[in-house]
Amino acid sequence: METVILDANDSDNITLCADVLRGGGLVAFPTETVYGLGANALDEKAVAGIFFAKGRQEDNPLIVHVASVDDVKSLVINIPEVFKLLVNKYWPGPLTLIMQKSDVVPDNVTAGLGTVAIRMPEHPAALALIRAFGGPIAAPSANPSGKPSPTKAKHVFDDLDGKIPYILDGGDCKVGVESTVLDITGDIPKVLRPGSVTCDELVHLLENIVAAETKEVGTPMSPGMKYRHYAPRAPLTVVIGMPVKTAEYISARMNDSTAALMFDDFAFSHPNVVSFGNHKDHTTQAKRLFDALRKVDNMAVSHIYAQVPQEEGLGATVVNRLKKAAGNNLIDLND
Repeated sequence: METVILDANDSDNITLCADVLRGGGLVAFPTETVYGLGANALDEKAVAGIFFAKGRQEDNPLIVHVASVDDVKSLVINIPEVFKLLVNKYWPGPLTLIMQKSDVVPDNVTAGLGTVAIRMPEHPAALALIRAFGGPIAAPSANPSGKPSPTKAKHVFDDLDGKIPYILDGGDCKVGVESTVLDITGDIPKVLRPGSVTCDELVHLLENIVAAETKEVGTPMSPGMKYRHYAPRAPLTVVIGMPVKTAEYISARMNDSTAALMFDDFAFSHPNVVSFGNHKDHTTQAKRLFDALRKVDNMAVSHIYAQVPQEEGLGATVVNRLKKAAGNNLIDLND
């Protein structure tokens, strides 16, 4: 199969990709978070193609993407009171909500769970594709499972060339990390995966939320909870502490066979150092993180080190992704 990159701003290309989805095929498309690998969310066979193309574990549920709040009604059996408050504030946008699923949602979308994860993306091409298709689209990130998520069309092409017919190119993703996942099935909303909608923002809106345990057993309710994710091929070590100290630690260990992800303002001159934002600029860190991981992944190195920001606001999301990429292989210089 030849994989072709198409301009997402061309309505004919949107129509073409919608036709592929109606035929049970897969297409990759941009969202504001990362690029997604989409299939008809109500077609069990089409959804199975996502798991095959990605090499994804079958007990790892998918997120269903919709283009309007009304699209949610047929997918769930109970819409909690807090739903309206959340979607009025954050939809379209990088917030995924988990609710009780209806029978129209195939079990392989939800990994056999009685809940379904739903969001309305903000990217105009994603919304145009969903509307042209005329139904919900199931879509995880458009990359092999476990590897860094794609934030550019080229990333998708590098990963899935020959596995899907089309990639809609909508430019670089403006957020750069996956959506926040919030379980609203219980009395107290629970954050299952941090994203650009931060816990601080949610607490301000809802007053009371809880965070899920970082280690899940059995079938997780959300992607990004159970398995190692976002990982380059070489082992990655996250170095925690004040930036000046972590920079010194990493610098002392750099050689031709090591690489490092560094803050712009603490990066030192070395061909294997990739910077991903000022140490205080969490928005830029999030946007550049996966591209930086892919750059070091293309280097012939045997180990990678990474600085991490303070775990506050969006910085907590950046730390979450780096810890997942490292398989929780940590060095804490604060100890």
